[in-house]
Amino acid sequence: MTLHTWWLFVAAVFVVSGTPGPNMLHVLSRSVEMGARRSTIAMAGCLCAIFLLMGSSAAGLTTLLLALPGSFEVLRYAGVAYLVYLGVKSWRSPVAPLDPTEGELPPAPSSLAVFRGGFTIAISNPKAILFAAAFFPQFIDPTLPKVPQFAILLSTFAVIETGWYCAYALGGRSLAGYLTRPAIKQAFNRVTGVFFIGFGLALLKARPH
Repeated sequence: MTLHTWWLFVAAVFVVSGTPGPNMLHVLSRSVEMGARRSTIAMAGCLCAIFLLMGSSAAGLTTLLLALPGSFEVLRYAGVAYLVYLGVKSWRSPVAPLDPTEGELPPAPSSLAVFRGGFTIAISNPKAILFAAAFFPQFIDPTLPKVPQFAILLSTFAVIETGWYCAYALGGRSLAGYLTRPAIKQAFNRVTGVFFIGFGLALLKARPH
């Protein structure tokens, strides 16, 4: 891999990762809900899913998966269903504490649940599978050893993706200060829900090439 090819990869990933999508919106909403520090657990879940997809791409598993009849359609509809579910859940999310006379506040989600949520939203995105199978290998020089090249590209991707996660998490922390009023928090939840549903419906157009 030449330095020129690597810089092309950096530029492409910087734009692709920074574009608002399900992962970034999830990190943003987690930061608003739980704070920037705990949102790092959701980031870790997203990154683990992405590493799994990229590793599968390196092993040729994603290409094999896309070649199996009907497999991509199953993944696509599962991803759509999960994003729509998140959208509805966000839309209906409570915006004010429960009355102390009626019960206690619901417990905060466990670290495992937060991690699992980030992992699930990233691994169920069929566009991520297409990215791993089609985009990533284009920067690999077939005449050179592939493992070191994949290691360099994957490390580069991880740094850029993590940087964008942190930017969105800090943005969520800044937004949290404005969301203390129930009406504003409800509006935020509903806008977030609409975006999740919109991302889900957009995935209906995703097609392997």
